[in-house]
Amino acid sequence: MPERAATGEAIFRGIPVSSGVCVGKILVLGQQRAQISRQEISEADVSRQLERLEQGLLATRQQLHDIQQQVTHAMGAKDASIFEAHVLVLDDPTLLEGVTRMIAEEKVTAEWAFHTVAERFAQTLEALPDDYLRERVADLRDVAVRVVNNLVGHEEAVDLGRLKEPCIVIAHDLAPSITARLDKKMVLGFGTDVGGKTSHTAIMARSLRIPAVVGLKDASHRLHNGQTVLLDGFTGVVVLNPTDQTLFEYGQIEQRQKSFEERLHEIHNQPAVTLDGAQITLSANVEEASDAAEVKIAGGEGVGLFRTEFLFLNRSTLPGEEEQYQVYRQVASELKPQPVIIRTLDLGGDKLPTIVGIAQDAAEMNPFLGWRAIRFCLQESAIFRAQLRAILRASAEGNVKIMYPMISGLEELTQSNELVEQCKAELRAAGVPFDENLEIGAMIEIPSAVMIADSLAKRVKFFSIGTNDLIQYTLAVDRLNEKIAYLYDPTHPAVLKLIKLTVEAAHRHGIWVGVCGEMASDPAMVPLLLGLGVDELSTSPPLVPPIKYIIRRLKLSECAELADFALTCESSSEILTRAQALVSRAAPDLFGGT
Repeated sequence: MPERAATGEAIFRGIPVSSGVCVGKILVLGQQRAQISRQEISEADVSRQLERLEQGLLATRQQLHDIQQQVTHAMGAKDASIFEAHVLVLDDPTLLEGVTRMIAEEKVTAEWAFHTVAERFAQTLEALPDDYLRERVADLRDVAVRVVNNLVGHEEAVDLGRLKEPCIVIAHDLAPSITARLDKKMVLGFGTDVGGKTSHTAIMARSLRIPAVVGLKDASHRLHNGQTVLLDGFTGVVVLNPTDQTLFEYGQIEQRQKSFEERLHEIHNQPAVTLDGAQITLSANVEEASDAAEVKIAGGEGVGLFRTEFLFLNRSTLPGEEEQYQVYRQVASELKPQPVIIRTLDLGGDKLPTIVGIAQDAAEMNPFLGWRAIRFCLQESAIFRAQLRAILRASAEGNVKIMYPMISGLEELTQSNELVEQCKAELRAAGVPFDENLEIGAMIEIPSAVMIADSLAKRVKFFSIGTNDLIQYTLAVDRLNEKIAYLYDPTHPAVLKLIKLTVEAAHRHGIWVGVCGEMASDPAMVPLLLGLGVDELSTSPPLVPPIKYIIRRLKLSECAELADFALTCESSSEILTRAQALVSRAAPDLFGGT
C-alpha cells in the first residue's frame, strides 16, 4: 500500500535506478491483447487459415526487425540483441508444427491455435526447474500476443512513437518491444512494479539518462492515466498529487541539477585525476562506428570496450574481413591518438543460431555456460581469423588494442595468441601494414581466470574486468531473473576479493587493469574500484562526465581506506552503505543534494 501523507499526497517507494526528478501526468502501459475465443472452421477453410498464419508470422517478424533497428539506433546493438530470443520463437519448429496441426485436426482459427499452443508451451516452461528456460516464458508470451494481434488486426491503444504530450510512464514492467518505442522527448521518466538496479530496464534508463524507479510493487494497478506524479530517481520515490511545497522543494533540486550539468561541461577537457593527484584513465564503451562521436562529446579517453557483436547480428550473411576492417579503422582513425580496445566476438549460445552458416546440434540448456565467446571463436577459426586480420589491419592507425572475452584457462589464451601470430605472418608476407607492437589483453570474467591471473598476466599487456559476468559466475546468480536478482551483489566480499586478487597479479607483472562492466558506471562503486587499485574505468559515453566528476572530488587515500575496510568486512550492505556515504560527501550534487 502507498503511504498517505497528512497533506493528501500518496507516496510509493521503490528502488532508484536512474537519477533525476520529473513531474508530469501518468501514462499507464499494459500489453494490449486482442480478445479471442475458440471458433471452428470448415475443412475448406483450413488452407486459408494456414495462409493467414504465415502472413501473421511474416508481419510479426517484420515488426521485430523494425524494433531491433530502432533500438540499435537509439540504444546500441547490445540492447537490440535481446530481440534475437523473440525471433527464435517465431522459428521454433515444434511450436509451429503444433499450431498447424491444431488448425488442421481441430478445425479452428489460426489465432486460437497459436494462442492455445503457445500458452501450453509457456505453462510447460514455467513448471521446469531450470531458471533459464523459465525466463523464456516472457519472450514466448510477448511474441504470442504480437502474432495474435496481427492475425486479428488488433492495434495497440497507445502509439508510443507518437505521443502528443510529455508524460511519466508507469508499467508493471517495460518489455523490450515497449521500451524500443519510447519517445525520449516525450517520456520524462518511468517507473515499474518489478526490477532491480541491474535489470535491463535500469541499465537502459541510465544509458538514456531518464529518471527511473523500479520495484514499485503494485503502482501500475493503483495509479491511473492523467494523474499527476513526481518521480524522484535519486531516492526511489513516486509522489501522487504532490503539494506546492513538495514541488517547490524538488524544484530546488532541479535547479541544483542544472547547475551541476554546467559544472560537468566545465570539466569536459580536464583529466580524471583525484584530489591527491592519482591519474585514472576514463574510457567509453561503444558498439558501432557512429559511437566514436559520442566518445568525443562525453570527453572519454578513447574506447575501453568496443563490442563487435553488432556486426554479426540481424543480417543474412557473415561480415567479411574487409567490412570489419572498415568499421574498426573508422573508429580508430576518428579517435586517435586515444586508444581503442576492440573485444573479439562475444556472442553467447543463445544467439548463435542467428548466424548464417553456424550449425548447432541442439539448443543449449544454459548458453551462458556453454559455447560462446572465445570458446566459439577457437572452434570457428575461419570466423575468428577474419576478425583478427581485420583488427590487425586497423591497428596500422597506431592506437588499436585487442581483447579476448571469457578467458577461463591458459590454453585458450595461448591458442588465441598463436592465431594472432599466424595472422600477422600472413599480413606481413602480403605486405599489408599493421602495428607490430599491437597490445593484447584478456577479460577477467570467470573466477578461474582470477585464480590463474599470474600466469595470464605474463602473456598479455592488460586486464579488463567484466564485472557483470564475474559477479554472475561467482555468485551463481542470473541478474535478469526477477526471483533472485536481489542476490546479484557487486559489494559481496567474494567479488571484491576477486577484483583485488586480479589487480595484485596484474601489477606484480607490470600491466594495468581496467573495469568495463556495470560497476564502472555506478557512482557508489567508483571509490571502491579506485581503492582496490583499478587503473582504468570504461562506461557508456553519457556516464563519462558524472564519473569523471566523482573521481576529481575523491582522494585516493580515502578510497584505499574504504577498500581496506571492504576487504575485511563480512557484510556487503555495510560496504555499500560506507561507499555511498563517501560518494555523497564528495559529490552531493550528483544525488540532488546541495
